[in-house]
Amino acid sequence: MNSVADRALLSFRNAGAADVNAIVALVESAYRGDVSRQGWTTEADFLDGQRTDPAGVAQVTAKPGSRVLLGEQDGELLACCHLEKLGNACYFGMFSVRPLLQGGGVGKQMLAEAERIARAEWKCTKMEMTVISIRNELVAWYERRGYHRTGVFKPFPYGDERFGIPKRDDLRFELLEKAL
Repeated sequence: MNSVADRALLSFRNAGAADVNAIVALVESAYRGDVSRQGWTTEADFLDGQRTDPAGVAQVTAKPGSRVLLGEQDGELLACCHLEKLGNACYFGMFSVRPLLQGGGVGKQMLAEAERIARAEWKCTKMEMTVISIRNELVAWYERRGYHRTGVFKPFPYGDERFGIPKRDDLRFELLEKAL
């Protein structure tokens, strides 16, 4: 393979205010619009509109007990995720990898570092996330990494365009968990 990710491991750092626009661009590229179709995590077939915005990213970046973790190589942003300590659990979300690098190991490195932080730094005993329940291929990817479906569902925020414009009426989130 001739991808950036194959040459070296990612370096990690916490995002700051100066990173907000780059994070929004990465998240949007991984999930929305035609560019997202270059990877396998696209939601473009069932959601239009935005996935996130600068205000939302700035909020989670600055919130106590929360951080946006960046995965970089040679100063170039390749991946990100949001982590938030919720008691003994760590919430994992906004996970994004550049579309052309998806499937090349960047996501595995990012997830492993997120789990390390949750376990070693925050002393969490489990990782939690919500995934749109129809995303079977994505759920299977997480299951191969030790996550399991809980059967706990949360409604999709229909009518709140900050989270996208649904193209179908059966969207909902399912809680996935992994013991750390």
